[in-house]
Amino acid sequence: MRVTVLGKSPSYTDAGGACSGYLVEEDGTCVLLDCGNGVFGKLRRFVDYVAVDAVVISHLHADHFLDLVPFAYGLIYAPRQQPVPVDRWPGTETPARPVLHAPQGAAEVFRRVTGAWGPEDLIEQAFQLREYAPGDALEIGPLRVNFHQVPHFLPNTNAVAFSSTNGGGRMVYGADHSPTDEIVDFARDADLLLIEATLPRPERDGVRGHITPAEAGEHARRAGARRAVLVHISDELDRLWAEQCATQAFGSEVRVAVEGDVYDV
Repeated sequence: MRVTVLGKSPSYTDAGGACSGYLVEEDGTCVLLDCGNGVFGKLRRFVDYVAVDAVVISHLHADHFLDLVPFAYGLIYAPRQQPVPVDRWPGTETPARPVLHAPQGAAEVFRRVTGAWGPEDLIEQAFQLREYAPGDALEIGPLRVNFHQVPHFLPNTNAVAFSSTNGGGRMVYGADHSPTDEIVDFARDADLLLIEATLPRPERDGVRGHITPAEAGEHARRAGARRAVLVHISDELDRLWAEQCATQAFGSEVRVAVEGDVYDV
């Protein structure tokens, strides 16, 4: 299984960067995990977007799904997707329409967002939308996908695990979450853990929804993850500092994700 970082920014995008988005590939199957601001353009550097078999959304905050909008426009209006020849494209009667796996309530949210300026069903026209519940399991080609709810500001936020049905490794993506045993248990013995490290320090008051690099390293250590990578972290935080904090807590090297990084699992 190969995991490529397309975007790792938090809700405000790094300079020249993108919000959450990861390409997961195995044996010709391509799955996009989250599709935040700027991810669609980054995706096109690595694969043809009509070759994406499925999209999986961890939760319904905008920085994890907003680039479904340009992705949808491409699938609907791109010359290659038309039933008649356009320019050098011969036309097709079977345009690409990837499966979109999103949390319960996604259809309502997507319709509210796109209906603000155009057709409410834009995303449903472009994708085969299927809503999942925490605890569901999917099989997408040789990839098995599992979900587990984690505590965040938005209910029904899900960590996502990918494992290979061909006997390969297991990758866990924690999505966004507060300090929690849920991610520790779900990520137990993961070969690769992509774990958020949004905060320079814990929130001073109120409900927590994110963690620090040190807390990320501690969660990864308790989970027994073989490798941990920090995501959902801004370029306005010092990378070396974040890596040092996480590494000290984890007990071995932890790196901040960089767009274009590739991990073989």
